[in-house]
Amino acid sequence: MSDAMQSEKTRASEWFRTLRDQIVAAFEGLEDGQTNGPLSDQPAGRFEVTETKRSAPDGGDAGGGLMSVMRGGRVFEKVGVNVSTVYGELGAEAQAAMAARKGLPGMTEDPRFWASGISLVAHMQNPHCPAVHMNTRMFWTPHGWWFGGGSDLNPCIEYAEDTAHFHAVQKAHCDPHGEGEYDRLKAWADEYFYIPHRGRARGVGGIFLDDHCTGDWDADFAFIQDIGKAFLPAYQPLIEKRRSTVWSDADKDTQLIHRGLYAEYNLVYDRGTKFGLATGHDANAVLMSLPPLAKWV
Repeated sequence: MSDAMQSEKTRASEWFRTLRDQIVAAFEGLEDGQTNGPLSDQPAGRFEVTETKRSAPDGGDAGGGLMSVMRGGRVFEKVGVNVSTVYGELGAEAQAAMAARKGLPGMTEDPRFWASGISLVAHMQNPHCPAVHMNTRMFWTPHGWWFGGGSDLNPCIEYAEDTAHFHAVQKAHCDPHGEGEYDRLKAWADEYFYIPHRGRARGVGGIFLDDHCTGDWDADFAFIQDIGKAFLPAYQPLIEKRRSTVWSDADKDTQLIHRGLYAEYNLVYDRGTKFGLATGHDANAVLMSLPPLAKWV
């Protein structure tokens, strides 16, 4: 691996950690703000931070990261913001998946990999506040490097103006990277976050891309940074606006049923969940995306 690529990997992993720190601070700030409802008198929630480790087959160092989870806050019922940098050799199943999806027949001969990224899922106390998912990542093998990520909004009670705001901010951050990029990533998200056995999307969409490599590392990194930078201005104003909306028992029931969609998608279809478990990463960190409570009819 060249010195330049090593430097680029360091820049990427440091950026994901910086973004994690910004989001954690912003979410704890939301907890400190004024809110109404049955939880308004309880203390503001705070993240519990634990180190995670990836298990290597030989017991050696294979990387890890930080798992930051807040449970039972005034605003957030459960939110996880994880960042990790892991490396080693891909197992046979992961090799086959990489070779098939990225067209890398040499994976068997040299299965080394390196991956770094941030992953976030937030489930809210107030049913009028939308759940959300965001991740950005870089993946490297001796055969190439790729970026991926995006974010999507998952309200159980939909507000057209909230959806419009979320998408407008995403578009504003995609537009500098080329005409039509937002439309391409939006369509990709609509396809990716679709639940075939339910015949519907899990939310109101967002943006998504994977296997992104134009050959210009700096340009691709700038694109994935802007996808990450879009998250807080797209999402935080929605929570500030809806956090004090009065909700009913029927609203809460609607929220719990909608969460079932999220659980089904992440356990059955999500590639990130499958990759994390297949490569030996901390199972609690991989599955932190699941809601604390859900309901099925």
